Amino acid sequence: MAAWDLSVIVEELGPEAPPLKVSVTSDLHIGGVIFKIVEKTQIKKDWSDHALWWEQKQQWLLRPSWTLEKYEIHADARLSLTSQHKPLRLGLPNGTTLRLQACFSRPVFQTVMGVCHLLNLRHPEELSLLRPMEVKKKKKDKDTEEEVVYDLTGLRTSSGPAHTLSNGMPMHFADSPQTEAVYKMLSVSLPAPAPETITKMPRPTSLVDKAQVHSRWLDSSRSLLQQGVQEHDRLLLRFKYYCFHDLDPKYDAVRLTQLYEQARWAILLEDVDCTEEEMMLFAALQYHIGKVSLSEPQPMTSCPAMDDLDSALQCLEVKMEAEESITADMLETMTVAPELQDYLKIFRPKRLTLKGYKQFWFTFNNTSISYYKSKEESLKEPIQQMNLKGCEVAPDVSVAGQKFCIRLLIPGAEGMNEVYLRCENDLQYSRWMAACRLASKGKTLADSSFSSEVQNIQSFLAMQRTNPGANTAQTDDSINTYSLVSPRYHKKYKAKQLTPRILEAYQNVAQLPLTDALLRFLQIWQGLPDFGVSYFVVRFKGCRKDEVLGVTNNRLIRIDLSIGDVVKTWRYNTMRQWNVNWDIQQMAIEFNGNVNIAFSCVTATCKVVHEYIGGYIFMTTRIKEQAEVLNQELFFKLTGGHEAI
Repeated sequence: MAAWDLSVIVEELGPEAPPLKVSVTSDLHIGGVIFKIVEKTQIKKDWSDHALWWEQKQQWLLRPSWTLEKYEIHADARLSLTSQHKPLRLGLPNGTTLRLQACFSRPVFQTVMGVCHLLNLRHPEELSLLRPMEVKKKKKDKDTEEEVVYDLTGLRTSSGPAHTLSNGMPMHFADSPQTEAVYKMLSVSLPAPAPETITKMPRPTSLVDKAQVHSRWLDSSRSLLQQGVQEHDRLLLRFKYYCFHDLDPKYDAVRLTQLYEQARWAILLEDVDCTEEEMMLFAALQYHIGKVSLSEPQPMTSCPAMDDLDSALQCLEVKMEAEESITADMLETMTVAPELQDYLKIFRPKRLTLKGYKQFWFTFNNTSISYYKSKEESLKEPIQQMNLKGCEVAPDVSVAGQKFCIRLLIPGAEGMNEVYLRCENDLQYSRWMAACRLASKGKTLADSSFSSEVQNIQSFLAMQRTNPGANTAQTDDSINTYSLVSPRYHKKYKAKQLTPRILEAYQNVAQLPLTDALLRFLQIWQGLPDFGVSYFVVRFKGCRKDEVLGVTNNRLIRIDLSIGDVVKTWRYNTMRQWNVNWDIQQMAIEFNGNVNIAFSCVTATCKVVHEYIGGYIFMTTRIKEQAEVLNQELFFKLTGGHEAI
């Protein structure tokens, strides 16, 4: 049994104080070491939040029953006795910065759970922490305003249930007028940002720029201190996984508002591409939400939309194939599938060709589209049959120009085959678009969600229609058009050109209650082709050039870096296994049909990609009835890799 003097830095003695020396033996447990240190300081206080940090190993010693010998601690070890909870500045999606107590000793996943519990954000597994982008300050910007930070370090959660509310807010926020004001800032949409704020913020100009963002995510399996985060540092809290489970406005005022703010900034900073018509609609909804938020101080729980939450939130429930229940399968077999057949025009873009659309007779059967020269020849063999399962479906629509096209990227042996289908009108487009979306997920027209999908598409198109005869003379002086659209429209149009277009779109949403407007904004955001794609620059095994890997809630996308075209997609429900070779930082994935891919990451570590894929698969295991029970062990098993706890 070895004995020696152990040097320990004690946080409470101040930064200039020399290390304390305590006599220890190799069989002394960590709890005994802490007791000796506290006894020697002669400081009377609550030490229950303190723990030992081993600087050389970047490791917390959190097992009080383990001995120094078991931890392999010797005389040269440099230990610190420090608090586990420290102040942290946290930037939220709406731009608010809070200072609160965060756990620096537990994995980031559990730290986020604690923060979300404090802020009344349900389903913390959908969020994570990332480092802010380093912005180089110019000499002219010396006199910039200091960041406003709202202090919540004194806030403590109640011992009761997590969502016990008092006057529409959690009990612990109702303690003082200051904390009540902060909660209102978190749960109610803030006014539109100034145009100067939007133009000064960094915007991605390429897929590489979008990929750089994901290199800043913290590792969910390691603690803040292990990742170099220090007391009073600033981090960003963001929705990382685009699977918004059990979204209920009655309990999710903060969650819904922050989700809207993250979506709004994604549109304004052009993280997600959208058409000009969609941008005008987004602007109109922002304008409406801003007006209603100012005139409706009461919480969103009084909104009539909550009378039928299932239908109101249907568009926001991202359902994976693995979540299909036996009941749904029974209903599908009992439901008579609606017939879908009509004349459509088809176009296959190819290089060095000027051929346009040609009209054929199309039929939809199960998950496949077949087309013939005419209706009379539909009893014969089709010209071609295209199975849409696993394909990419994107709208190519201009309501004003009466253009209703569906863009399909269909997996083939040599990559993705691009096909455009052109419909005659919005009704035909709604039905065929809904069918294509379901087929891409492996669902047929007999699925119970077909009719609601058609209605959602029709209502979205209706909102984009302009009414020239409507009274748009209410050119509200308070509308700041450049605060509602992305910078590219600042350059393209003058404010007096944008204002009437936004007000025309506003006529279609002016009667929506606040919650309905927020949900509608999120629904349209979720319908964008690039929604929920997290990009990574990777190098596939056997290839000499970098490519882009897109990770979504249900599939992986291989993208050509030079032109941005989709090369191949793989769905999670065909994935058999994946693993990471941590020594060479290479990820290998095996799919059904003996399909194997392997790649190394360029713009982020393999751990980030591994965590994304494992995290999305974890999201499919959630059940609504067990919404409050989080299987942390399974999350760490799927995302932790060789560092899983």
